[in-house]
Amino acid sequence: MNVNAVGEFVGAALILIGSIISVISAIGIIRFPDVYTRAHAATKSSTLAVLLTLIGTFLYIWFSDAFISVRVILGIVFVFITAPVSGHLIIRAAYRSNVKLADSTIEDELRPVLHPNQQGQEQEQPQGSV
Repeated sequence: MNVNAVGEFVGAALILIGSIISVISAIGIIRFPDVYTRAHAATKSSTLAVLLTLIGTFLYIWFSDAFISVRVILGIVFVFITAPVSGHLIIRAAYRSNVKLADSTIEDELRPVLHPNQQGQEQEQPQGSV
């Protein structure tokens, strides 16, 4: 095997790994209970999957055609920058809109920061009301 064949193999392997992680990410988006964990699955693992796929594509094109694709490099940079930021903004907007956390959530670390006057207080209904 020469260097080009090894480079093409590594590129194809990265594309395959990225595809597998993308499927796992889709399953996570379907299975997770609330918007926060779904957005986590959508941004973290999908970003990794897309980056691995694009890096594999870059390597495959580089070794098979001896061509460095600037478009693929720009795609890698833009996905790396924009996907986590957009996920953070979506989660932050959902939290500020009072979207309910999942029942299995143990700790809300943002409540003392955004609502210091409600620290330690639970929202209780008055007795006798239904």
